[in-house]
Amino acid sequence: MARGIDIDDRVREIVELAREKKIPIEECARRELDAYPAHQGIALRISPYVYKEFDDVRGKVEGVPLFVALDGVTDPRNLGAIVRSACAFGAHGVVVPERRSAGMSAVAWKASAGAAARTPVTQIRNLVATIQEVQKEGYFVIGLDADGEALIGELAAATEPLLLIVGGEGKGLSRLVREHCDLVVSIPMSSEMESLNASIAAAIALFSISEKRKAIN
Repeated sequence: MARGIDIDDRVREIVELAREKKIPIEECARRELDAYPAHQGIALRISPYVYKEFDDVRGKVEGVPLFVALDGVTDPRNLGAIVRSACAFGAHGVVVPERRSAGMSAVAWKASAGAAARTPVTQIRNLVATIQEVQKEGYFVIGLDADGEALIGELAAATEPLLLIVGGEGKGLSRLVREHCDLVVSIPMSSEMESLNASIAAAIALFSISEKRKAIN
């Protein structure tokens, strides 16, 4: 906390919560906080993000499972936005590969607008192996791509256990991942637009799935 900060109701609440949680408060010169954008005189130092185990998360799912996996999404802002949409539309978690993928950095956490604290993010070694594993458990695996063979709104399997795979920025789904999907779907768009941002496409797909599930329930 910067020395000389204006003590208003928000600052009092932060101090009180820190004391309740036994979090030590350190006073410092404001210039020491300037390395953090938009700090407003206060910053919180936390431990590095700890990924959940995918097996553990799947084992705790209540209801019909719905997970989102990323294939080559390297922009942490897209990752954070997808986590936010996953939380908003009832997905049980987001799956990211260890390689060639954005991780839960500070940028991704900020872009999630707090959703990363409520929706588990799991990290896996190999996406194709994970696809094969969940397929054996009865999951229907759908890929999201601009040239999919069906429209997301026509997805009859929306009420089944699902793994939705979102392709990377510009490149879409990788060849191997696409080959292992049970179905590749697309989002209907005007002919003037070729593709959507990965996080926007994920949000639309998740909304469509959630609406179909509501209609059944």
